[in-house]
Amino acid sequence: MFEKVLIANRGEIALRVLRACNELGIATVAVHSTADENAMHVRLADESVCIGPPPATDSYLSIPAILSACEITGADAVHPGYGFLSENAQFSDILKEHGVTFIGPSGDDIRIMGDKIAAKQTVDRLGIPVVPGSPGAVEDPQEAIKIANDIGFPVIIKAAAGGGGRGMRVVEKREDMEVSLQMTQTEAKTAFGDGSVYIEKYLGKPRHIEIQVLGDGQGGGVHLGERDCSLQRRHQKVWEEARSPALNDDQRAKIGATCAKAIADMNYSGAGTIEFLYENGEFYFIEMNTRLQVEHPITEMITGIDLVQEQIRIAAGAKLGYTQDDISFNGHAIECRINAENARTFMPSPGLVENVHVPGGLGVRVDSGIYSGYSIPPYYDSLIGKLIVFGNTRNDCLMRLRRALDEYVIQGIDTTIPLFQDLLKEKDIMDGNYDIHWLEKYLAKDA
Repeated sequence: MFEKVLIANRGEIALRVLRACNELGIATVAVHSTADENAMHVRLADESVCIGPPPATDSYLSIPAILSACEITGADAVHPGYGFLSENAQFSDILKEHGVTFIGPSGDDIRIMGDKIAAKQTVDRLGIPVVPGSPGAVEDPQEAIKIANDIGFPVIIKAAAGGGGRGMRVVEKREDMEVSLQMTQTEAKTAFGDGSVYIEKYLGKPRHIEIQVLGDGQGGGVHLGERDCSLQRRHQKVWEEARSPALNDDQRAKIGATCAKAIADMNYSGAGTIEFLYENGEFYFIEMNTRLQVEHPITEMITGIDLVQEQIRIAAGAKLGYTQDDISFNGHAIECRINAENARTFMPSPGLVENVHVPGGLGVRVDSGIYSGYSIPPYYDSLIGKLIVFGNTRNDCLMRLRRALDEYVIQGIDTTIPLFQDLLKEKDIMDGNYDIHWLEKYLAKDA
């Protein structure tokens, strides 16, 4: 086991990793920008190192700064959390060259899954269902039109190196293809440094279903069930559920087994999430995230498995201590992402947190690094906390969520708590009857 883990992140995820390390008896190092010197994870870590000024490019994304912090403190492993350098293959490789373990998959696996075309080709070979589309990158408008005609309009053009909902464009008809292709290529080059794009069938009313997997890199692989992340705004997840209201036990068992086998066959090491669009009883692969997900707590709630501790154990060389048959799924869990934003305009709301009261009680978990008197900096993502609620049934969970939201108080800034309170008044939400477009249509009604 590792002696000292450096946490290369900030906010609630840095605190989440710190807690897992503490429970494993591992010393922790917090790195921080000058804007985060009073952050909770910095206060609680065994050691802390300032790695630069507020801009992420000069601090949390600075590989030399983080490597220097490892050398100064003697950290023998780095947990990247999510975002920042968590899916940076070069970072993984450089740490390895310096004798520091990256708590995550190999650089090669990160590269493959970070390229949407290579990822699609890889999982197709492994038996995972994919969205009909081009076999590789598309450059010529006439070739793009032929592919779109074969699979049927509408189609979606996607950046091969894309992510976070950027580098995508829906094409409804043949006449729009040439301009749309050129625009997406230009956007992809500007945003990701790679103008490669590919084409897929555009699904009209899908749900976003993802499968949590774990592999030990030694032939072992399991799945930990699915999460439904269909409530999204601008391709960003807002509310997640485990398990999905849309699937039956046969469907979830089949897709879970397929993903677990693929992970074992890949000899994948660490935690990962295989994401699908689901429509009319069919799953279509969209991407694999080779890291911990923001919404991992709902999987922990229904399985009782600490995903961060599993990441650490696997990175330290341990095999999975269980098989698929040993994993049981109980109850229902929902996560609401609490952002420092206006609940209607979604304008960021950094500033001084005057007072915080978090909800409690059976089945309620809050992952957050804010506290009364903390000043939220304006330089980073607006996520300030996650409210995770568990119930024996989905209805129990929804009722508990309503109660927990009513108890949750954050004064001094705007938050998205009122949005979730409003959503719980909607019949479609209570019935679990929504797709990836539902939330934006709902928000557009009041725009």
